[in-house]
Amino acid sequence: MISVLRSLAFYAVFYLGSAVYVLASLAVLPIGRRPFRAVVHGWSAFHRECAQYLLGIRVRIEGDCARGAVLYVLKHESFFEAIDLPTLFELPAPFAKQELFDIPGWGRTAKAYGCVPVAREQGAKALRAMLAAARDYLAEGRPLALFPEGTRVPHGGPAPLQAGFAGLYKLLGLPVVPVAVNSGPLYHRRWKRSGTVTYRFAEPIPPGLPRAEAEARVLKAINALNPPSVVAGDLG
Repeated sequence: MISVLRSLAFYAVFYLGSAVYVLASLAVLPIGRRPFRAVVHGWSAFHRECAQYLLGIRVRIEGDCARGAVLYVLKHESFFEAIDLPTLFELPAPFAKQELFDIPGWGRTAKAYGCVPVAREQGAKALRAMLAAARDYLAEGRPLALFPEGTRVPHGGPAPLQAGFAGLYKLLGLPVVPVAVNSGPLYHRRWKRSGTVTYRFAEPIPPGLPRAEAEARVLKAINALNPPSVVAGDLG
């Protein structure tokens, strides 16, 4: 019952607040990038505060968060880590599914912030567009953030990496920093639970490795917080 009441309070406060933040971001967009980004970062911080004070979810970070021109690749178990990106990293440029850009208000805000659309059905054309946008953001000194499995994956259930990761890894020539996340058991449900969401940063993977080796290292690292039986065997 406590989880239900906490969840209902969270939904009411966070989603109503999100509507205000979206409207505020659109209102300040003509003024300039600095106030606009401040609103976006405020929304992400507001989400983390709602999770902490209404749901009882705290965040723990393990390992070192590399800075500079890197490609962060994260496990994706719930919307928690997607909303948390601007709080977790310094002005990241996330890759996001093309469909999300069709959401009224949110889509325009995401484009203005610097999210990179991912249109898988367009193949090589989409990859070229992604690379061009990614290089523009890297030139601004912004790190890139990608969920390489392409969708949310239940905790304990690893999924293969999407082909787009290999293309980005090869053509961008960036160090890759894998990040394990275990938000699923707490946040990926209607009635959310209290507890600790852990981000575990692995050692950077250097550019230029064979595709199979790079993918194996990413899979092992982003699943480091899954049960041992899940990350053994083929992922090693």
